[in-house]
Amino acid sequence: MTGKDLQQLLCDKWGHSYDVQLRRTQGKIFVQVMWKYLEQASFPLSEAEYEEHLNQIANYLQAIGGAGKVQTFIQETKEKPRLGKAVSIPLELGDRASEWLV
Repeated sequence: MTGKDLQQLLCDKWGHSYDVQLRRTQGKIFVQVMWKYLEQASFPLSEAEYEEHLNQIANYLQAIGGAGKVQTFIQETKEKPRLGKAVSIPLELGDRASEWLV
């Protein structure tokens, strides 16, 4: 998965290039699809910065083996990002969790 693949996945599902963040909470890692998106006038990143950000997220997901889970979750979820409510995707890291939670 590349950043472009991730952006296309978001656009296919929800019609916008939503912001994606990684969050660590209570020893777990979540991918969060935020409510802000590239097509908004108030979006804080340029298109180039957004693409770079998604590339970093996609590379991280590939490295931890979570890209497939994120793709499946996005395709199957009925949730939608909305103001103040992100779509949270928990990543199961299994035995490798301690490597990524430092």
